Amino acid sequence: MKIGIIVGSIREGRKGEAVGQWVAEQAQGRDATYELLDLKAFDVPLLTSPTHPMQAKKSYDDERVQAWSDAVDSCDGYVFVTPEYNHGVPGALKNAVDSLGSEWVGKAVSLVGYGSVGGVRAIENWRTVLANFSAVVTRAELNLSTFTDWADNEFKPSERRTKEIAELFTALEKAAS
Repeated sequence: MKIGIIVGSIREGRKGEAVGQWVAEQAQGRDATYELLDLKAFDVPLLTSPTHPMQAKKSYDDERVQAWSDAVDSCDGYVFVTPEYNHGVPGALKNAVDSLGSEWVGKAVSLVGYGSVGGVRAIENWRTVLANFSAVVTRAELNLSTFTDWADNEFKPSERRTKEIAELFTALEKAAS
């Protein structure tokens, strides 16, 4: 089983990169294979294709979208590492999700959010979006607070986060199997 850890922020100085790395480190030694998929590295363009992604049959006219499709499609499930921007999801990750279609259908997803209130509003937004793809979104989630899980602008998750992420992995692996 292969799980993609999708880092959903592309901003310079983003907090999500450190969170994604931590998630990947915590996943080491599990039965499933976890792979970091950093959205910034894919440089997914704005969705402008005249072909609706659900009708594209995983074949896209832009090579960046095709590379993103291939990476996403190779996974059985995902951990979305998502910031909360203005009470919602980050635009770049929403665009990247919207740029694909059947790659997401029926897949398992767990959500790791971060923000001033732990990314809870972004996570709730994602639950609605992912329902469109009949994705199996786990109840287990991780809510990281920029007030308590960062110190001096460095990601320093509290001790309880290790147990919480392990529970999230267990739920995700069960949903993806």
